[in-house]
Amino acid sequence: MNIVLLESLSVPDEVLNACAKPLIDAGHTFKAYPKDTDPKVQIERAKDADVIMIANMPLSGEVISACPNLKYIDVAFTGVDHVDLEAAKAKGVKVSNAAGYSNEAVSELVLCMMLALLRNVPQVEARCRAGQTKDGLVGVELMGKTVGIVGVGAIGTRTAELCHAFGCKILGNKRHVRGNEPDYIEFVSLEELLSRSDIVSLHCPLNEDSRGMINKDTIAKMKPGALLINAARGPVVDSQALADALNSGYLGGAGIDVFETEPPLDPAHPLLHSKNTIVTPHVAFASAESMEARCKIVFDNIAQWMDGHQTNIIL
Repeated sequence: MNIVLLESLSVPDEVLNACAKPLIDAGHTFKAYPKDTDPKVQIERAKDADVIMIANMPLSGEVISACPNLKYIDVAFTGVDHVDLEAAKAKGVKVSNAAGYSNEAVSELVLCMMLALLRNVPQVEARCRAGQTKDGLVGVELMGKTVGIVGVGAIGTRTAELCHAFGCKILGNKRHVRGNEPDYIEFVSLEELLSRSDIVSLHCPLNEDSRGMINKDTIAKMKPGALLINAARGPVVDSQALADALNSGYLGGAGIDVFETEPPLDPAHPLLHSKNTIVTPHVAFASAESMEARCKIVFDNIAQWMDGHQTNIIL
């Protein structure tokens, strides 16, 4: 098999080489390239590939269709909305993701954002550097707050667990409640979750139901002064509507790790200029530990698929 990695997995070379070694020793070829989003470059690099590996770089139908030997796409990411799944399906190409690698990394950054917003960390840090005091910026505690988790999958469940440990009441919303969820999560409709939560944390996948889910109308259903955290997918939120709600003072703050496009962002993006907003350039998934776990998962995906036991199945 010809295996082509089209972007860095953000691990040291020794980790990448150790993960690839069993495949190379078995007679397969492995080639790693730096990230290039130009489809023509991607086609040139992957034209003979049986397996394409990517992280969160877009993989278009143009590229998929131009690779005649392609049989398997291995996505080193949880979400796969950046892959043209229809083109893969039409070509009979199997697709797997790296589910589970960033559960801890994402949930910890989400908790960090909650605490930083509640305690006015960016503002008091600036005050301290300017030789000023905390006057007017004394914050509030996370303990006792109602946290609404939209999308109670693995990451949402871990976020709920951490918030529960801080003494929060947890509301949850998901498509299918299976009955094995933690008993401290109260499952309610989205509308009820928005109206009751002091903090709303988004952990849902991007699909046609969730696209634009947080918009002017749904924001109006949130509690005045509530916080919104988005470490899911950017298009789940209408950025301008959120910025308007923050700038008007209706919402108390936001922590945003994902946007409509991958950073670097347009400097005019409304959430870069909205009040009491912490922004990070899509880093929630990325820790040293999660990157190494991700690398091991995607190489294990290939080994399992080659053995006829595909794991982390998307297609």
